[in-house]
Amino acid sequence: MVCSALRRVAHMHVYLVRKASSVSKGHHHHQALGSRPAASEFAARRAPGSVVELLGKSYPQDDYSNLSQKVLSRVGRNLHNQQHHPLWLIKERVKEHFYKQYVGRFGTPMFSVYDDLSPVVTTWQNFDSLLIPPDHPSRKKGDNYYLNGNHMLRAHTSAHQWDLLHAGLDAFLVVGDVYRRDQIDSQHYPVFHQLEGVRLFSKHELFAGIKDGESLQLFEQSSRSAYKQETHTMEATKLIEFDLKQTLIRLVTHIFGDGLDIRWVDCYFPFTHPSYEMEINFHGEWLEVLGCGVMEQQLVNSAGAQDRIGWAFGLGLERLAMILYDIPDIRLFWSEDERFLKQFRVSDINQKVKFQPLSKYPAVINDISFWLPSENYTENDFYDLVRTVGGDLVEKVDLIDKFEHPKSRGKRRV
Repeated sequence: MVCSALRRVAHMHVYLVRKASSVSKGHHHHQALGSRPAASEFAARRAPGSVVELLGKSYPQDDYSNLSQKVLSRVGRNLHNQQHHPLWLIKERVKEHFYKQYVGRFGTPMFSVYDDLSPVVTTWQNFDSLLIPPDHPSRKKGDNYYLNGNHMLRAHTSAHQWDLLHAGLDAFLVVGDVYRRDQIDSQHYPVFHQLEGVRLFSKHELFAGIKDGESLQLFEQSSRSAYKQETHTMEATKLIEFDLKQTLIRLVTHIFGDGLDIRWVDCYFPFTHPSYEMEINFHGEWLEVLGCGVMEQQLVNSAGAQDRIGWAFGLGLERLAMILYDIPDIRLFWSEDERFLKQFRVSDINQKVKFQPLSKYPAVINDISFWLPSENYTENDFYDLVRTVGGDLVEKVDLIDKFEHPKSRGKRRV
């Protein structure tokens, strides 16, 4: 889990781009960022005793509630389930790979797939079940979308790990939309899509085929190090790590083709240890494509699988699709422009596609200045406001300058 330490900012540089549909008709309509939005745009704002209606359920609002109408309008779109959408293509390619490569004793797929789980989860599912401490910065209201103090839009598909393990599953993939308050640029959007993979092994499964494997053990009581958890033997850790990395190497090779230059970078996640990120050298540039690791045994034990050890990985579908199809801006995934969608209507999900730009017109640049409140403000509050007013017209927001007058008594102005 990656959390940005956000700075207090004021002046933003806002890039506005024309809607493709307007350009195609020869009109250049620009929505002024300072114009007053329709009242419906702010329908999700909290009022005393108010509730949020979402996916057929009602959620009372409180001081934690911070969903914007813009984000609420994205819930239920499920781009990953829309046939021939680029995110659907990536999902189907991953599914196809796992179905063919990993088959159970009776010829059925080893990995089950869950791609329609509700994005509304409890804070316990999103954080506590994954051993994320109460004071961890990833819980901040400024980084998440909360319906109220107990419910939120999931920040990662890992929020379903515990429930599926508790249900007795040993191997599964979870695909879904996830929500995070974030900056505005071509790589970030408040809604994106993840694919999560988990596999557990019994002692017999992990050591099968290993010489003298019957004498090896999954567990021991020792000390935690950079290489293993305190409850895992070194033999079990190394075998799990090897299986995980080989699984993921085969996956990215299936997606990008043979001859990939791959490297592993040590990283940290609260729910895996040791943890890694995979980077691939694509067109001469090292790109991070996924995170993974050996599952924390405390998590596995709490879900009722005390006799097993496992690995988990997570990848961003937009990230893979942008690399694979040469899509330059994450906002394009939400386009309903036929010129975009028809490029991905292919007869074979493995067919090569190179995105063709929709417009030749340059961006329009606007500068704005404003006062900031002295407290209870985060950078993501402003980003949500920009997205609510400007919608997907806004391509990028940059901080240009900031100024605090010595006599302003804490007020900031740029």
